[in-house]
Amino acid sequence: MDSRSKKDPNYKSNPLSFLEPVGKFFSNLWKRFVDGSVGTKLSHFIFGAGNFYHKQYLKGAIFLLLQLAILWFMIFCPSINGTPYGYKALLNLPLNRVSEGGDFDPVTGQFTTGSDCKLMILFGFVTIAVIILYFLLWNKNIESSVKADKDRKIGKKPTTMKEDLKELLDGKFHVLMLTPTCVAALIFTILPTIFMIALAFTTYNDQDMNNLGTNLFHWNGLQNFASVFTGEGSLGVEIKNRFLPVLGWTFIWAIFATLTCYFGGIILALLINKKGLKGKKIFRTIFIFTIAVPQFISLLAVRNLLGEYGPFNSMLMDLGWISQPVGFLGLKNGDSEILAKFMVIIVNMWVGIPYTMLMTSGILMNIPADLYEAARVDGASTSKMFFKITLPYVIFITTPYLISSFVGNINSFNTIYLLTGGGPTYTGYQAGGTDLLVTWLYKVTIDQGSYNTGAVIGIFTFLITATITLITYRRSKAYNEEDTFQ
Repeated sequence: MDSRSKKDPNYKSNPLSFLEPVGKFFSNLWKRFVDGSVGTKLSHFIFGAGNFYHKQYLKGAIFLLLQLAILWFMIFCPSINGTPYGYKALLNLPLNRVSEGGDFDPVTGQFTTGSDCKLMILFGFVTIAVIILYFLLWNKNIESSVKADKDRKIGKKPTTMKEDLKELLDGKFHVLMLTPTCVAALIFTILPTIFMIALAFTTYNDQDMNNLGTNLFHWNGLQNFASVFTGEGSLGVEIKNRFLPVLGWTFIWAIFATLTCYFGGIILALLINKKGLKGKKIFRTIFIFTIAVPQFISLLAVRNLLGEYGPFNSMLMDLGWISQPVGFLGLKNGDSEILAKFMVIIVNMWVGIPYTMLMTSGILMNIPADLYEAARVDGASTSKMFFKITLPYVIFITTPYLISSFVGNINSFNTIYLLTGGGPTYTGYQAGGTDLLVTWLYKVTIDQGSYNTGAVIGIFTFLITATITLITYRRSKAYNEEDTFQ
């Protein structure tokens, strides 16, 4: 390996450097095998052999039982409702063996009836996770034997199971506490996420399957992603005609919803914290009420207030200002899309500004007073102190919040769905005038059952939010100049 620093202008990186950790792993593995005891050598093939060799019988029995359980699962575990586990699940994961009758059983050479491709994909990924677990346990059992070898070499007795448990409750307590969380994240977050991503590359359409009375589908590669731009696939022309407009409105909504709440909260905090203002606690309490009341209640209340037959329309008609109800929220066909978009942004300010106000109030109280004193001595005006001291300080502190707020607004399901339901709707299209990508995804999956297309929209949404988050945060002063105001 080149010992020169990466800052050296003559330094040239090795294009195959990413293989070095792999080579080092296998080198260490071979060294452990060669230098290890008979028990360590056997541990490469039989779990717990090294522990039995060093008379750690309980630990060895646990490793051996885990190996036997995984091997039984991989080889002998029976099928359930026609869907196999173990190595059969891996063979069926490609779905290219699927026929009209079900999935192919490589043992009998027959297609089984009652197969469900959703379960085939899910069990296939579960089997992959079990295989990864097998190799982790394999490496752990070798490490346990190697550790016992080292203890014997220095004249120390290998640790017992009781001593290992005591160490786990003391020096390795963090491992004990984090392991259940990691396992739960794997089962309830990572595996379902991988499963849903996989559906984006299939022909899985629930409505078609219900009509045909079958649970069979197949992989179709990038066809679903291409349909966003070509109009071919599960939703045909609809996804092509509506994707870019919905994407554009999602960005417009996220920008306006973020900036209006952010700067509105800053201005409100400045007004409330102004010196000489009486009743500051009362004003803060009033605005905090919008936080105390659950958001969905506030949104549903506003929806009824601004509805076609709501109090606001009735008042305007009684005053003679309008002759017929105005569709402020685009709840029916023919309502103004622009008005509906404008109203959801205004209503979002009502529920969003108090959060920024509360956060900014704490920041304003912690701005060093000597900064303002020095500015006054230099003759700076109030507006100049705001733009040169207050605003930069607040933005610097709240940049991560601003980024997370923007990403959160891209995925703002509640505000749009509870206020407008995505309306006004268009004949023949699932996506309405105020639908965001996330609300459109909900309609595509729940209402239409096109899970593959919904997964495609979800992947596009993730790529957009992840890219924006990484780029903006890495380029922000909060990341690059974190000690500026210290």
